[in-house]
Amino acid sequence: MEQTFIEQSIDLQALQRGDKQAFANLVEENSTKIYRLALKMVGNTQDAEDILQETFIKAFNNIQQFEGRSKISTWLYRIAVNEALMHLRGRKGFMVEIDAGIDTNESDNLPRQIIDWCCLPEKELMNNETRNQINHAISTLSDSNRAAFLLRDVEGLSTREAAEILEITESALKVRLMRARLQLRELLTTYFANKIAQEQP
Repeated sequence: MEQTFIEQSIDLQALQRGDKQAFANLVEENSTKIYRLALKMVGNTQDAEDILQETFIKAFNNIQQFEGRSKISTWLYRIAVNEALMHLRGRKGFMVEIDAGIDTNESDNLPRQIIDWCCLPEKELMNNETRNQINHAISTLSDSNRAAFLLRDVEGLSTREAAEILEITESALKVRLMRARLQLRELLTTYFANKIAQEQP
């Protein structure tokens, strides 16, 4: 018998019957994380709110097609990521192939220098200035690499779940994640190097 992954608090049958309370519960349980992901993807509160709204509209309109073979939260993430990517492509004025650039060439965007962040005091990693720097660095990632990083490293999803949401193989997800991590470390090297220098006597 095929395994299903419906969360215990979600009543799929009620959702598919059009039960308004069941859908309200779905929105309440998932809206915060969907909005957070959308905001980090597009970097604009109004756009993130639009993506959040469109995600749940599409979920409501297509709930009959959801068969419970994955978590419903995973399904919602997939809708939200697709909405965010479409928004970003529209903003840029051209279409981008989301699987473009997946390769393992040795010359591929490797960082020129990497600082070891292990020695930074925790307060430096947690202050607002540092969080803003990290958020800015995340915003400079390519759309596909940013989605992989946010799903895996920020939202804490498994490699399998993140790959399923992005509709790519786990291997491709790992490549995107590696690229994102390396690019972030390079982008933040100067900033953290200065922080370390300031801590030295």
